Amino acid sequence: MYFKRYFLQYTVLWERRMKSIKLDAYGKINLSLDVLRRREDGYHDLRMIMQQIDLKDTLQIEEIEEDKIVIESDSLEIPTDERNIVYKVADSLKKKHGLNSGVKIRIEKHIPVSAGLAGGSTDAAATLKGLNELWGLGLSEAELMEIGKPIGADIPYCIYGGTALAEGIGEKLKRLNGFGGKHILLANPEIQVSTARIYQNLNLEGLNKRPDTERLMQAISEDDLEHVAQNMVNVLETVTIPMYPVIEDIKREMVISGALGALMSGSGPTVFGIFKTEKELDEAKAKLDKKVKLTIKTKTI
Repeated sequence: MYFKRYFLQYTVLWERRMKSIKLDAYGKINLSLDVLRRREDGYHDLRMIMQQIDLKDTLQIEEIEEDKIVIESDSLEIPTDERNIVYKVADSLKKKHGLNSGVKIRIEKHIPVSAGLAGGSTDAAATLKGLNELWGLGLSEAELMEIGKPIGADIPYCIYGGTALAEGIGEKLKRLNGFGGKHILLANPEIQVSTARIYQNLNLEGLNKRPDTERLMQAISEDDLEHVAQNMVNVLETVTIPMYPVIEDIKREMVISGALGALMSGSGPTVFGIFKTEKELDEAKAKLDKKVKLTIKTKTI
């Protein structure tokens, strides 16, 4: 009788554990970003090299009895209602599969908000992967990307991860040789940039410098750190920097402080520098800490 009672108690506890899952959601930087054309649907065709970094948010996803989506966070900078991109992907997944399951998602934020590091998109990607497992849906990576694509252009890449060439609006992905273990320093002036506003103000005809994406991919395949660092180009800098000149100041300080190269990530405002050694990065961070509100030491993965 004791054994039976113990077995039943163990089974209940196991079932409860299976209804909760914890995931890491990793940020990204753009080693290059080119905008090819404006599309009729209002989006832009892009060609960019995306790189995952080990800076991450953490999500705890738990089933609840009530049929609703509950978002919680330790950050006051993100909404916790239907405006949150995590809510949107969870709601889309529920409706697509006709589910009546409720879920509570707690987001522990470490990636700065509206910083060009895909903080929201990577949380959404982790949510799709977590709910797929939690609800036993058995969806493929490609199917999860299709669900995420209309909600956020960076979501497919954040599901894919690693080092990748991204084309289309960011959903057409090609795996590149890994470029992990590189020393990266992030510097964020703690201003929030509207991605939509940056793209709206981009003058494609006026672009004088574009990235040599093919040569960058070759340098990545050869693990040529210096070539990558010194030949990174983000065409969105032509819009964001005139709006926020502090970004150019940070780039200059990053190189003066020892970075092999520095670039704005995404639509900004975060600047990242690539360093040859951890010691050089640490020395640069000590200098930049006196001039920039937020600096973060990270690595590519």
